Amino acid sequence: MKIFDRDLWQEIFHTLKKNKLRTFMTAFGVFWGIFMLIIMLGSGNGLENGVTDGMGDFATNSVFIWTERTTIPYKGLPRGRGFYFDNRDIKALKQNIPEIKYLAPKIRGWSAGDGTNNTIRKNKSGAFSIMGEYPEWNKIDPMDIFMGRFINEIDINERRKVAVIGTRVREVLFEPDEDPLGQYIQLQGVYFQVVGVFKPLNTNINFGGEKEQSIYIPFTTLQKTYNYGDIVGWFSITSKENIPASIVEEKALKLLAQRHTVSPDDKEAFGHFNLEEEFNQMNGLFTGIAGLIWVVGIGTLLAGVIGISNIMLVIVKERTREIGIQRALGATPFNIISQIILESVFLTTIAGYFGLVAGVGLVEGINYMLINMGSDNEMFKNPEVDFNVAVTALVILIFAGALAGLIPARRAVKIKPIDALRYE
Repeated sequence: MKIFDRDLWQEIFHTLKKNKLRTFMTAFGVFWGIFMLIIMLGSGNGLENGVTDGMGDFATNSVFIWTERTTIPYKGLPRGRGFYFDNRDIKALKQNIPEIKYLAPKIRGWSAGDGTNNTIRKNKSGAFSIMGEYPEWNKIDPMDIFMGRFINEIDINERRKVAVIGTRVREVLFEPDEDPLGQYIQLQGVYFQVVGVFKPLNTNINFGGEKEQSIYIPFTTLQKTYNYGDIVGWFSITSKENIPASIVEEKALKLLAQRHTVSPDDKEAFGHFNLEEEFNQMNGLFTGIAGLIWVVGIGTLLAGVIGISNIMLVIVKERTREIGIQRALGATPFNIISQIILESVFLTTIAGYFGLVAGVGLVEGINYMLINMGSDNEMFKNPEVDFNVAVTALVILIFAGALAGLIPARRAVKIKPIDALRYE
């Protein structure tokens, strides 16, 4: 049998037209199944993009450790004891934990939420978060330094009075067309020279307040200028490639507990947050969502495919006498099977194609609306469907359509020609 036989296709169209109501309802089931699968896949990707894009290039293999109060007496020291990290801990962590890639001690001087204006320039003032930073922080939480530079090692070693300001700080303290680089701002009565302006690349992870309203100054400068001594607020640490952050976390907590005479059994003396674990859990959640989408989508598609199989059984029954005539005239079982399977594949492919086009069109339409409306939703962004996934779904559907036609086709060839000719 030739696939491009004109008479064959005329016969297929005649059969489908004769059963147009049942054909339409069955085809709609297939259409709806792949349409909903594409919509769900696009929505799932939009949710994942919104969450992951909000993290920007933040190092996901990061650990953050800070001090709390002890809850267990240890070596003569009482429970409820408060303590601080210090500069010596920086050196100890670097020397004793080779798995560390970046170590960024941090200290917060003031917060934008304190309610008092801590920054002045000429006749303008504002309340901003003032943070003491190391250069490594820009490697852990990369930001767009679109003017000037970030804090460097010379700033740290020489305790320079320089500042890197966020975009909101620039808007409040400077005129729109004014270049802030080289200008001086007053932080709690001390003058600092602006050497950079940054825009955050991620919005979902904040330390010490909104980043746009933050001012970064050298860590050592903040300690000395504002009499913090050698106190360290907390540590931001990343592990080297292919080394789990949990290993660095465990070693750092053990070392810091020893250095500050904290019981190894005291789980409350340190606050710590493992971003890698949270990120893996989030990825697991999205994997689960994707799996659920495929289960529901394939289930819906199977319902449509079963409908295709049912209507083909009806068509075979209605064409029993015709099939008998074809067999009597010399048609082989392969000819009969091929014809019925081709009808099933044709119906499945057409319905699936239109469902695919409609689903992709709706997803792209939603994405277009979000872009044109200037939506800045951090939880839903750029819904999309991977082209390879869409084509794979259609190929699977076509294969399923062939299987759907196989059962009616095998039933058709089992009918003896003499019995088929007597069928009314």
